[in-house]
Amino acid sequence: MSLIDFLGYAASLSVLATFCMNTMIPLRAIALASNVLFCLYGAAAHIYPVLVLHAVLFPINAFRLFQLRRLLREIRSARKSELSLNSLLPFLRRREFSARHVLINKTDTADCLYYLHEGTVEMPDLGKAFESGSVLGEIGVFSQDHHRTATVVCRTDCVVYELSESIAKQIYFQDKTFGFAMMQLVLVHLLEDDRRRSTLNAAPPVSI
Repeated sequence: MSLIDFLGYAASLSVLATFCMNTMIPLRAIALASNVLFCLYGAAAHIYPVLVLHAVLFPINAFRLFQLRRLLREIRSARKSELSLNSLLPFLRRREFSARHVLINKTDTADCLYYLHEGTVEMPDLGKAFESGSVLGEIGVFSQDHHRTATVVCRTDCVVYELSESIAKQIYFQDKTFGFAMMQLVLVHLLEDDRRRSTLNAAPPVSI
């Protein structure tokens, strides 16, 4: 087998390996190796479109790998009780909403959670407000039936970032610290809502 054939087969096998990866960091690492092998193959076989394509893909894969590794480092170093999604912003979808917009409807299916970057939102049914830096909608995303538990309305103009259910669960399975922090946040919100409902139910009726 010639060197060119060997490089071609090795590059092809590396592409096959990327499709077998279950998590993103190994996938990106294998993709980088694949880019190097295809560059060598393209140069040796004088197939310059292949060489140019993978020369362009290499820095893209390297940057994405750097983002993922930085993300996991920041999540590991964060305090579990104060989970912030700032490190996730490159992976999220930025949305802007005006005041009185219904961000979450109690009848909706939970397909994403939100990071409130700017503004204030409130839960009218519970009389609770959230400021910037809050995570919203995580209970529905991680619940079995994916049902929202409360309606959330923008009190002011807001900038939020959406984290889809698929990405949230992918990070959950990749990093146990993130999963623990997210589950802790879910429990805190559930306990707060339960105490608030108990207080409202126990309040004496108002005489008119």
